[in-house]
Amino acid sequence: MTSFPGTFAHDVIDQPAQAQIEAFIDEHRRALNSCLDGMTEEQARRSLVPSRTTLLGLVKHATFVEKVWFDEAVTCRPRSEIGIPATPDESFILDDDDTIASIQRAHREACEASHRATASLGLDDVLRGNRRGPLPLRWVYLHVLRELAQHCGHAEILREQLLAE
Repeated sequence: MTSFPGTFAHDVIDQPAQAQIEAFIDEHRRALNSCLDGMTEEQARRSLVPSRTTLLGLVKHATFVEKVWFDEAVTCRPRSEIGIPATPDESFILDDDDTIASIQRAHREACEASHRATASLGLDDVLRGNRRGPLPLRWVYLHVLRELAQHCGHAEILREQLLAE
């Protein structure tokens, strides 16, 4: 079994709910980004399942997720203006120039932008730019946490398979 970076969530036990949620999201962001550490470019691109899911594709998709929920939903800018695919499935497609370094960097930059976009918001503030309609930041945070947790699980299994070869 592979191991991801240690948790720091215990450091926020006595903090307000928003700090706790943000800590858990950040923990999962780092874990997903680090799934590419120590992998070769070929391993990161290797497809082990019938879908487009690869380790590199998972982190690229996580960048898309950040931009959907913390750019599109916050700023109300369309995906075409943000420069992201129209659908989640398309966000897994790897370009020839996508590398571990470029995808990890883009993901870190998107996470930093997400922090800036939400820095002045509270859990009950409403984001108006999502296709579902207005949503409180609390709901968005929980949705993103759930998605990141799922993808961390996918990444751990893919890494384990790749490293066993």
